[in-house]
Amino acid sequence: MGYQGQRPAILPQSDLDDRENLVSEHSHKGKACRQSAAVFNVVNSIIGSGIIGLPYSMKQAGFPLGILLLFWVSYVTDFSLVLLIKGGALSGTDTYQSLVNKTFGFPGYLLLSVLQFLYPFIAMISYNIVTGDTLSKVFQRLPGVDPENLLIGRHFIIVLSTIAFTLPLSLYRDIAKLGKISLISTVLTTLILGIVMTRVVSLGPHIPKTEDAWIFAKPNAIQAVGVMSFAFICHHNCFLVYGSLEEPTVTKWSHIIHVSTSISVFISILFATCGYLTFTGFTQGDLFENYCRNDDLVTFGRFCYGITVILTYPIECFVTREVIANVFFSGNLSSVLHIIITVAIITVATLVSLLVDCLGIVLELNGVLCAAPLIFIIPSACYLKLSEEPRTHSDKIMSCVMLPIGAVVMVVGFVMAITNPQDCTHGQEMFYCFSDNFSLTNISISHFQLTTQLSILNISIFQ
Repeated sequence: MGYQGQRPAILPQSDLDDRENLVSEHSHKGKACRQSAAVFNVVNSIIGSGIIGLPYSMKQAGFPLGILLLFWVSYVTDFSLVLLIKGGALSGTDTYQSLVNKTFGFPGYLLLSVLQFLYPFIAMISYNIVTGDTLSKVFQRLPGVDPENLLIGRHFIIVLSTIAFTLPLSLYRDIAKLGKISLISTVLTTLILGIVMTRVVSLGPHIPKTEDAWIFAKPNAIQAVGVMSFAFICHHNCFLVYGSLEEPTVTKWSHIIHVSTSISVFISILFATCGYLTFTGFTQGDLFENYCRNDDLVTFGRFCYGITVILTYPIECFVTREVIANVFFSGNLSSVLHIIITVAIITVATLVSLLVDCLGIVLELNGVLCAAPLIFIIPSACYLKLSEEPRTHSDKIMSCVMLPIGAVVMVVGFVMAITNPQDCTHGQEMFYCFSDNFSLTNISISHFQLTTQLSILNISIFQ
């Protein structure tokens, strides 16, 4: 993004695997970081709020295929992150935008800018949805609070959190002032993972498994790839992290990315598996919607997650504002324009989030429309055009495979998300939360039996 322009330029070189310094020496005095710190930064960029939708992706794809797809998306993420730095070395550029501009000219730069605006903007919408859903249930657990009170409804909470927290934080001009958010988010995400792991043991055996719980593959697998891509994308940060290394080289960067993605996929699979095994076919886009409102441990998890997304929201707003500044105002905004654009972006995102209450469809659309091209298509296209390696080179072969697959995920995933949207039991208690009506055991039940039982309770659930 625009804030990346302060980094040193990458110098072109013929051999991408040697250990020559690819970054101008004068820029790193006092600013270089260790490889371990770089690994932490990359892992934190991947393991963010998008992790909450991974159990839902298992439901979409089928659990066995979902695990395989998660490994595949992590591998593609690993490969494309390295590919971007190689492309930067070949073109002598040091940002994602300048790389695409150098490779495909202004039309490519404009397309990338649109994608880099839409991805964080849609993410802002999803964060608002999560804030409204999670914190409303937290406040309902407070003693003496009427669950039907409009002041703890999701709409009021979204507006209140926007005015009181996300808007003031988003008005910062310097993203460095938001740096401590990274550490706070990581700690809270770790706590959430621990809660999900605890509940798969204590709650999972008491929730009946749906008939299709262990089917290998399902028709919505492409939409699942979109959700996974949304969770794993961190490409807008890669040049920033690379530029912060001591004597950065492609070899060193490759090692950092391999370690980072290995850690990230381990945590992601653990979270996705525990979440899905607890609820199987009932799993929703926002996993916390599956848990009962009277579960105090999960209420604490909801609170942690709500704080995480509120703190992450300003970073996404910063990115969208920088894209507008770079495209329309040559990267410079006056104080008045800074405020006007920030307020306009947040207002539109808030209005959309008040109208949309299903997180799953938001994750799917952001994944297939924005994350897929940013991960699969653009890095591959840049490298194929810049590299003079023979066609049989492994990087070129993989790029040729990734590019059409990304196009298929983008087009087919979008069509399926629109024509075959998933149902959402937003704001309703799941049937297994009513202990007086069910004797819950770890049994496999059919779709017909489940529908019959639920019609008695008059409760809408995933079918």
